[in-house]
Amino acid sequence: MDSVAPILELMKLSEGLKRELRHSWLSDGRRESVAEHSWQMALMAMVMHRHLKHPVDLSRTLQMIIVHDLVEAVVGDVPFFETGERKKNKAAREAAAMETIRDMLGGAGGAHLAELWWEFETRETPEAKFAGALDNLEVQLQHNLADLSTWEEIEYGLVYNKMDKPCSHDAFLQAMSGAIKQQAEQKMRAGGVDVEAVKAEVVKAEADRTEASPPIILR
Repeated sequence: MDSVAPILELMKLSEGLKRELRHSWLSDGRRESVAEHSWQMALMAMVMHRHLKHPVDLSRTLQMIIVHDLVEAVVGDVPFFETGERKKNKAAREAAAMETIRDMLGGAGGAHLAELWWEFETRETPEAKFAGALDNLEVQLQHNLADLSTWEEIEYGLVYNKMDKPCSHDAFLQAMSGAIKQQAEQKMRAGGVDVEAVKAEVVKAEADRTEASPPIILR
């Protein structure tokens, strides 16, 4: 059948997510793959969706989670805190990669993959907002499970500001974010990190950003 070959080609490409490593380590010291990150997000969605204030379509959410990092099989993973050309061009490169994947599978199947990916990227639907929150929660959850020596210093501050906005739309997600923050604080304190100094630096950085970009007041 004509549909067999493109599906096999997509599976060959997607295997790259098992090999593409993220800037996250597991508790045994091995680096986490993109595929493992997506799997953990899917499990979180299954056990957490019942606690959300507003219902979501779990099937749609899981499909989105499976697809959300598929482009990294083409362009690779770029850590959140990375700077430079690779980070600057990330969005354009990923959009082009999704076009390649859509065309590779073709037909309604390819269009569906692209639709799911763009839905996740734009974060407008309840399912996309939920998946986006899980994307950020899973990162910190995995960091908490790994040895503190695997953290970059910049990641101390991310504990206090990376999860907040993605989780702000739901009380349960906010509670989960708070619990994960507490775990991170315990880990940092046990490792000799001055948590209060980290918090103060985060507050100062936010104040500096606000001062540099004051809100526009319409009169």
